[in-house]
Amino acid sequence: MPVESINTRYLIKVSETIPTIDECHLFCSDPECGAISSFAGITRNNFQGKVVKKLSYEGYVPMAEKELRKLCDEATCLYPSIKRIAIVHVLGHCPVGAASVLLCSSSPHRRDSIRCTEFLIDGLKARVPIWKLEVYEGDEKSVWKENLEWSEGKANRVMVKQS
Repeated sequence: MPVESINTRYLIKVSETIPTIDECHLFCSDPECGAISSFAGITRNNFQGKVVKKLSYEGYVPMAEKELRKLCDEATCLYPSIKRIAIVHVLGHCPVGAASVLLCSSSPHRRDSIRCTEFLIDGLKARVPIWKLEVYEGDEKSVWKENLEWSEGKANRVMVKQS
């Protein structure tokens, strides 16, 4: 079941369909804010010389929602001027060129919104139970990818071939 949580400060959604970046910006708009910072994670068409056809995401939705809410709470403690946050992640297939994750945060001035957005994407990749399968063109096997953040910042990614 898709998760969507909207309160006065946060838009959180983990689902096969996610809002657009424009909808996330609209949610974060506030007349007291002069800055909305955003991040869009887009599926690229290549990885280490291989042609990527698509990404496919799976997640444990109840825990993902809980962790995203915790991240938002932490972000607003670290950056108290943040007015609103939108944080959404797709589940299922994500073709090349499509967004898999969208983040926006608003604040009266740019610095906090930029730092907040960076904090949110780093935290999402390190803590939120959403997993990515990278599907390649041709005979090359698909691989589940582990985020660098899960590997404590090591320079290599752990890859496991799909069985």
